Amino acid sequence: MAAVALAAGGCSTDSDGTPSAGASGEASVAPAPGGSSSVGAADPAAAEALGAATAKLGNTSFKITATSGSGFKVDGLMDPPNSAGTVTLTATGQNTEVQVKSLLVGQDLYVKVPGITKGDTWTHVDVSRLPEGANVGLRPGQIDPVNTSQLLTSTTDVRQTGTGSYAGTLDLTKAANVAGVDQKAISTWGDQAQDVPFTAGVDDQGRLSALTIQLPAVNGQQAQPLEVLYTDYGTKVDAQRPAATQITEAPEQFYSSLGK
Repeated sequence: MAAVALAAGGCSTDSDGTPSAGASGEASVAPAPGGSSSVGAADPAAAEALGAATAKLGNTSFKITATSGSGFKVDGLMDPPNSAGTVTLTATGQNTEVQVKSLLVGQDLYVKVPGITKGDTWTHVDVSRLPEGANVGLRPGQIDPVNTSQLLTSTTDVRQTGTGSYAGTLDLTKAANVAGVDQKAISTWGDQAQDVPFTAGVDDQGRLSALTIQLPAVNGQQAQPLEVLYTDYGTKVDAQRPAATQITEAPEQFYSSLGK
């Protein structure tokens, strides 16, 4: 069930490299261009441009790569217009590695979770039983695993820092369980959670290309920023429904581990 907890609440890494509940992440990528998070006046035009770039995630397929430090990684292929996608979440610790796979086909969600799913079969999830904000990689109606479109609704200021580069701050108390940041982590950060710097990059076609969130440090640990890349727009996403013989229904403990 630890794997379910990692998928649901995200993962950060202790100083010894052991996964711990907290922040989910994104791929080891360069920060968004123009990564200054210095305080500046909000710019309505910049907010509109960044919002438009994020909205384009819902119009076409794309690849997402995300990490937080060396302990958590997300790799996914998304096709929002066709409600299809595949995501692999990998949590790596000092002596272990846990991998959770998600498959979305229409309104049906399937997962492979160590300790829950047997062999090479898929576990079918009753999406109506998932708690609000529970993140198992994918769910119908969610544009991407990091849920950037919802995350950016918590921004308190957006300004342009260069060509295709933006910065601002987020109030994560208004975005619990978005980008894998759970309520427990937000409570640990206290007031810092209301003023979290971020940078974002937009490509030459006005599409979101990068997002970096400078999460606060937890319990004296070195802060691990969330870093996300959006690439390969228009890529083919091969998300096929498994054969009936390869599908089992999620057991009760799957839902109880997520809080419902």
